[in-house]
Amino acid sequence: MTDRAGCAGERRTPSGAVLRTPIAALLTTLLAASAVLFGAGGAEAAGYRYWSFWEANGKDWAYATQGPALLRPDDGTVQGFRFSVSEDSADADQPRRAPDFGAICADTPAKDGSKRVALVIDPGTAADAPDGEEPPALRTACARIAPDASSAEALASVAKPLRYDSSAMICAISGYPKSGCGEQVSGDGGKKDGSGKPSAPAASSAPAADDGDDGDGGGGPSAGLLVGIGAVLLLGVAAVFQARRRR
Repeated sequence: MTDRAGCAGERRTPSGAVLRTPIAALLTTLLAASAVLFGAGGAEAAGYRYWSFWEANGKDWAYATQGPALLRPDDGTVQGFRFSVSEDSADADQPRRAPDFGAICADTPAKDGSKRVALVIDPGTAADAPDGEEPPALRTACARIAPDASSAEALASVAKPLRYDSSAMICAISGYPKSGCGEQVSGDGGKKDGSGKPSAPAASSAPAADDGDDGDGGGGPSAGLLVGIGAVLLLGVAAVFQARRRR
C-alpha cells in the first residue's frame, strides 16, 4: 500500500509540473516579447529634419514663438536659424554661435529709414544632413531692411535662394538642403518609410507630430499592448487551474 501511495504521489507531482511548466514557459515568452516590443517602440522615436527659428534672449537663444513671416523685429535684434533633426521644440538644437549683435553688425552702421537685424545661419552637422548632402559652413549676416519688414524679409535679403512649402514653412536657406521639407526621420536619422510630410504653421517651426491616423492600423492598439493583455489572460487561466487542483 505504501509503495502504491508513493507511486501515485510520484505520478501526481510530475503531472502537475508538466501542466504548469508550459503555462510558465508561455508566460515568460510573452512577457519577454512584450518587453522587446515596448523597447523597440521607444527606440524608434521619430523626429523631423527642418530649419528651426530662434531669437536672442540676452546672451542665450530662445525658441521663437512666432514664425519669421509674422515676426517684425526691432533694430538691434539677433535671430538664428538652425538645421537639425529633433522631435519638437523642446529638444531642438540651438544655433552654435552665441547671439552678439555688436560683433555681427559691427560693419553696418545705423541709418535713418532702416533697421538692422543680425542673423546666425547654422546649417547644422553632417549627422543631420539629408543623404548625399554636405552642410555648408555656419555664417552670420547683418540685414539692413525697412522699419516694418519681417524676419523672413531680413533672411531673404542675405540668404537667397530660399525655398518654402505650400504652408509657408522654410524648407531651404541659401539652397540648403536641395530637397525635402520637414520630413520625418527615424531614431537612427534615416528617413522613416511610409511617413508623409508633417503639417506646419506658416513659419519655420517644429512640424506637428504624426497623429498615427495614416497607414495600416494606425489607430489600433500596439502589438506590445496586445501581448500584455494576452499575458494577463493567461495568468488568470493559470490561477483558475491552480484553484481547481486544490479542491
